[in-house]
Amino acid sequence: MSETLLSSRNLAFELYEVLDAESLTERSRFAEHNRETFDAALATARRLADSHFAPHNRSADEHEPRFENGEACLHPEVQPAVDAFLGAGFLNAARDYDAGGMQLPNLLVQACFAHFQAANVGTSAYPLLTLGAANLIDSLGTPEQKRLFLEPMLAGRFFGTMALTEPHAGSSLGDIRCRATPQADGSYKISGSKMFISAGDHSLSENIVHLVLAKLPDAPPGVKGISLFIVPKFRVSADGRSGERNDVTLAGLLHKMGWRGTSSCALNFGEQDACVGYLLGQPHAGLAGMFQMMNEARIGVGMGAVMLGYSGYLYSLDYARQRPQGRRPDNRDPASAALPIIQHADVRRMLLAQKAYVEGAFDVALYAARLFDETQTGESPKDREQALLLLDLLTPVVKSWPAEYCLKANELAIQVLGGHGYTRDHPVEQYYRDNRLNAIHEGTHGIQSLDLLGRKLSRDSGVGFKLLTRLIGMTCEETRAIPSLANLREPLEKVLVRLQKLSQSLLADLGEGETERTLANSALYLKVFGHTVVGWRWLEQAICARQGLGLRNPADQAFYEGKLQAARYFLTWEVPTCHHELALLEARDDTCLSMADAGF
Repeated sequence: MSETLLSSRNLAFELYEVLDAESLTERSRFAEHNRETFDAALATARRLADSHFAPHNRSADEHEPRFENGEACLHPEVQPAVDAFLGAGFLNAARDYDAGGMQLPNLLVQACFAHFQAANVGTSAYPLLTLGAANLIDSLGTPEQKRLFLEPMLAGRFFGTMALTEPHAGSSLGDIRCRATPQADGSYKISGSKMFISAGDHSLSENIVHLVLAKLPDAPPGVKGISLFIVPKFRVSADGRSGERNDVTLAGLLHKMGWRGTSSCALNFGEQDACVGYLLGQPHAGLAGMFQMMNEARIGVGMGAVMLGYSGYLYSLDYARQRPQGRRPDNRDPASAALPIIQHADVRRMLLAQKAYVEGAFDVALYAARLFDETQTGESPKDREQALLLLDLLTPVVKSWPAEYCLKANELAIQVLGGHGYTRDHPVEQYYRDNRLNAIHEGTHGIQSLDLLGRKLSRDSGVGFKLLTRLIGMTCEETRAIPSLANLREPLEKVLVRLQKLSQSLLADLGEGETERTLANSALYLKVFGHTVVGWRWLEQAICARQGLGLRNPADQAFYEGKLQAARYFLTWEVPTCHHELALLEARDDTCLSMADAGF
């Protein structure tokens, strides 16, 4: 695949120098793997992304799904792309060998899937959502539900969705009106409407399994009354075959500014009072169950945001190296040759900012994938528990920080191209439009910040946060033996000290019932928290880059020096900006909270 989509050298650096993917092969689950098998999987993903996903990225954007005869009709190249993905085994890459999977570490699965997201985020959404739905049925389903729904999903016959949002409720899931009425045979009649359902209708598969949030007749109010149901598009017979329509109607398609290759659907359930669903998990515990799929989707959205930012960065970098324009400020000779624009300092500033954002976010997303492997195969119960605490704490950051700062990278990519950046002759305008949706997908920045500050920070008495800050402190301590990294360590340490004190005081305020006032500026807290995490990961990358320079491999010198320069940019240009937000948070500034409706 073209290096304007994903840097193979940086991926190798992340996997084998920063995150030590090869050490996972020492664990029994991954013992049959080695670097060669990892690289073979990555090479296959790169080849398929290049040959089947990338070619129709633009045309699928220009020819979005159509509503015809009650069905969503997709771009014709989506089907062969998805079929190639399934045929190569990537849907089941993490599953057991006995289940037809590759038994790859999640770290490698996410690295492989990043290629498809870089090539075509719209088409990659179909297998992404199917995988999440399959994992949820695997976790909560009965043996019969797994036989009827999970097995055909893993075989690629059925695809999946998550159906949460309703037109009147948006993200306020406690207010949903979709109803589930018990039937004598143990099934439920489902009635209601859902909106913004990605991949909610298509003809890519024999059936579509919707995971639907609804309320039982005896449901308590709010989120404690939500249950989760399996609702197939076509009813499934006892022998596993898809039969008649299940009274799931495509009411219409929504036309978004980006991700146009993914059908975005309004669905009606039970218009003819004939929609059958099956309870997944326990009654009134649907939201807790759905959070498994939501958290997987949040991490998937975060990686998608990274890859859109990454693709824009690499494209604008290539453009800047080839586009001649202008001369140095001290050159007064109009007859002299124009310079490639990468020679201009402000263009280098924009490229360096992009590199810092996207490669920092890429590291964080892959680190989260590595944490998931630790939750499953860590050496001790304590190791697995600590990894789970960290992953839970970092999920809002993995989702939301790339959606904001990799979008800024896309904005800078457009700027590097100048007037050409706004035209459809170049892909950077599409990358921006696609990425703009990720600030909304799976919860806005505000929702993620409330989750982080209002729930994740205090969970288990703040053990996860203490563990995270201890890890950051250990990295800072390691750099004390590397004098050349002192100027990178010190800005991070200063922000970390203030963040720790602030977090303790905010938690104390929450404990005293100051909920609204404490959470009013949670978005600022998410920014500081995210910058601290990304700054830490850049410091880790800087340590590895220094070690790489010490090997004196001439072919890699420029790569490692570029890593150190990007780390320098983020830690000395970006991290210190957090002191402004910290001051506002420390003062409990109420400028936004106290603004009255009438004042607008």
